[in-house]
Amino acid sequence: MTQILTQEYFESFRCARHSRDPRLIEPFLDDDVDWLVTGPVELLQFCGQRLGKAEVLDCLTRQHTAVLDTFKVVVASLLIDGDRVASLSRLIGIQRGTGRTVSYNQAQFLRFRDGKIVEYRGIIDSFNAAEQIIGHSFELPERLRAPSDGDLIVL
Repeated sequence: MTQILTQEYFESFRCARHSRDPRLIEPFLDDDVDWLVTGPVELLQFCGQRLGKAEVLDCLTRQHTAVLDTFKVVVASLLIDGDRVASLSRLIGIQRGTGRTVSYNQAQFLRFRDGKIVEYRGIIDSFNAAEQIIGHSFELPERLRAPSDGDLIVL
């Protein structure tokens, strides 16, 4: 069965993921899903590669929760093309144990087959995230911040 990806379907996945309820997330994952988030595994246990539905569910429901108590994601850009989704967003979370707010940019690239995720690649601003996790405040200098009109800058 071929399923056409829509923004509504992707938003349903995002809501399921943010719920951290494995019963809601599981229907979106292929049995052999390949999930990879770049970043320092020592500080952000949800980074690294997970293979298979069970490992991904554990990562999203237990390992992510061990680092960030609560979180929200603000999507800046979303592109859906056939069976692929790309998004640029900002994660804002509360660090478990310290109560500090942690906020960093991330890009996500997903590939679906028959309505299920078969491949996920997350690229986070890991330097910024790690600095905040260990307690350093970090803010980009004004000259490096993205312009407010939404133009893309490549350095």
